[in-house]
Amino acid sequence: MTDRVPLSEVVREWGRIGCIGFGGPPTHIALLRDLCVRRREWLRDEDFEDALAACNLLPGPASTQLAIYCAWRLRGRLGALAGGLAFIVPGLLLIVGLAAVFLAGSPPRWILGVAAGAGAAVAAVAVNAGWSLVPSSWSRSRSRSRWLLYAAAGAVAAATIGPWLVLVLLVCGALELSVQRVIRIPGAVSVAPLVWVALKAGALSYGGGFVIVPLMQADAVSHYHWLSGAQFLNAVALGQVTPGPVVQTVAVVGYGAAGVGGAFLAALVAFTPSFVFILAGGSRFDRLRRDDRARAFLGGAGPAAIGAILGSAIPLARALHEGWQFGALAAAGVALLLLGRGVVVTLVLAGVAGAVVALAGGPIA
Repeated sequence: MTDRVPLSEVVREWGRIGCIGFGGPPTHIALLRDLCVRRREWLRDEDFEDALAACNLLPGPASTQLAIYCAWRLRGRLGALAGGLAFIVPGLLLIVGLAAVFLAGSPPRWILGVAAGAGAAVAAVAVNAGWSLVPSSWSRSRSRSRWLLYAAAGAVAAATIGPWLVLVLLVCGALELSVQRVIRIPGAVSVAPLVWVALKAGALSYGGGFVIVPLMQADAVSHYHWLSGAQFLNAVALGQVTPGPVVQTVAVVGYGAAGVGGAFLAALVAFTPSFVFILAGGSRFDRLRRDDRARAFLGGAGPAAIGAILGSAIPLARALHEGWQFGALAAAGVALLLLGRGVVVTLVLAGVAGAVVALAGGPIA
């Protein structure tokens, strides 16, 4: 930790990343590494790798926690708060503004077309996100058969019992702990609906930001009816095409539940755990990374989360209604999984296709 870096510089640089960080966690990590390790040499490469490994052991959005931790290393708790907020707020303001447009009572037809097109591609984005996590998780697993079991459990749970998915993740983690002769029973807290949904997104989502999709879909659409199935697809798409962490999707759900106040409340609840984890435990990251119990728990919860991400594509695809949307989904799958195109570009092109269909008088969801 050093005081040589002005707080204003932390705010400026972390705010810049928050504004240009399209593409989710891989982009955020690359930008933070380029800034902190390569260009400014504020952190050693091994320090950055240790921080990334420790953040991956924590529940919640890893890239957000990494941004907060790097700022903490430079300017302590004040730096963590300032840098973390600078990283989160630009994308949050943008996604709340877009939510107000997309969830308005009577938005223009071309906007509905953009939403329908981008939403159609979301299931392919989910598969792409989950598949990208498989190699590293598979290579770390101590038992390939148990990894497959956990992944299958997560996939089935995401496709069938969305509200209870978090329990499946916790059970898989606890089971792996037990198998490795360590017993620890995680607990759960009962809170008001919106706060609980946001808390699950921010504090109990192992495996990256996209695992919040199955955690939120059943609650937001089927149980509480805050959003329609099509609107939820729009929410996920907005979380992908705006800069900043994917977890900001929870703000759209909050907006659907209680307007602008609900959006900011949901974001506050979802991001608070990341700040708490870093401010309270940043100095213990080395020990966390080497803790066999933490690694064992993630060895069960991690594959289940990957399965959940892949399984979430099923209810997302079921939310589509028009034939052209299934064509857009197939094209997005080819672009992402076979051609290696970026998520943002793919969603934008799908949105453009939807706008063309809408302006031509075609059916939209």
